[in-house]
Amino acid sequence: MMRSANGSKKRTLQPDREADWSTMRDILADVDRWQKDGSSVALATVVQTWGSSPRRAGAKMALASDGRIIGSVSGGCVENAVFEAGVESLKTGRPQLLHFGVADETAWEVGLACGGSIDVFVKPLDKILFEELRTVFEEEQQAVTVTVIRGPDEILGRETLIHEDGHATGTLGDKWNEVALRLANETLTSGISRRIVLNEDVEIFLEAILPPPTLIIVGGVHIAISLTALAKTLGYRTIVIDPRTAWGNKERFPHVDQLIQAWPEEAFEQVKVTRSTAIAMLTHDPKLDDPALKIALNRPAFYIGALGSKSTHAKRRTRLLNDGVSESQLSRLHAPIGLDIGAQTPEEIALAIMSEVVKSHRNQNQPESREEAQAVSSL
Repeated sequence: MMRSANGSKKRTLQPDREADWSTMRDILADVDRWQKDGSSVALATVVQTWGSSPRRAGAKMALASDGRIIGSVSGGCVENAVFEAGVESLKTGRPQLLHFGVADETAWEVGLACGGSIDVFVKPLDKILFEELRTVFEEEQQAVTVTVIRGPDEILGRETLIHEDGHATGTLGDKWNEVALRLANETLTSGISRRIVLNEDVEIFLEAILPPPTLIIVGGVHIAISLTALAKTLGYRTIVIDPRTAWGNKERFPHVDQLIQAWPEEAFEQVKVTRSTAIAMLTHDPKLDDPALKIALNRPAFYIGALGSKSTHAKRRTRLLNDGVSESQLSRLHAPIGLDIGAQTPEEIALAIMSEVVKSHRNQNQPESREEAQAVSSL
């Protein structure tokens, strides 16, 4: 394993395909408890990977001054080295940018799936920023953390948490705050955590914080029972909407996170639809599906699908177009719903639907071209 204290300034950087945002959510409770116990805490964050790595940009590991550890940034001796760097940072108060390069023949020993490299930034936890960050996660808000991972000592490790409305906690300094706000807005739009060179001396890491993936199902039909179970297995929050108590009741859906027994217009007032939301229309009843679609197609959901054959969808399109829905809006609709895997049983149909949902979720966080993927800026 090759380790250096700082990454090269001349590398061409490319953002990871997806941000491993869930790890911060996973360690929040432990970090909060450690602080209440009086322990100092250091936080390690993956800011870049090349080649193969079991973790993604944004993956976290926290360590307490008494030796407790939570989370993961890789494995093997990589994490041992990160732990040692965290202990040192707690003693000195100075952040560190670590680079680990691994050859194919030794990759498994250090926690990489095969040859590659990984950069990890380690710093003492900012208590004020952590409290604000905890609120962001608890209230399922969207935000971006911006951290100086390379730069002069006076700004190295500085962080700011920028909310969707532009409100910021923390500062990078007057010289960089305006740039950070603009880049944070771009990061929220793309949903991709990324590392950016501001000039030859300063480099930052922008981490997109998005709400957990949520699946909203309109229609408590038999397919919905299997679909909600599969979605929860994959880590999705599940919501079922159906005003018909014979279909949408707790006996049929004891495992869902939220059951709303109301018509679509009222039901969608009770849920927050974000870029992390998928919506599936399963009632096969225009009285429910059509009003729900008109609402959904005006929301920022990453996936909207509707059950029905091609002929059923053709009739649906005509109704919605006549009711003021545009061709552009309808282009977002996946119908017939689900990937074509020859599904026949409710369980197989649920698998087809969830496969298409996962595919859409992953695709939205992938750069469309090499140029769009470029994470180096000259500002």
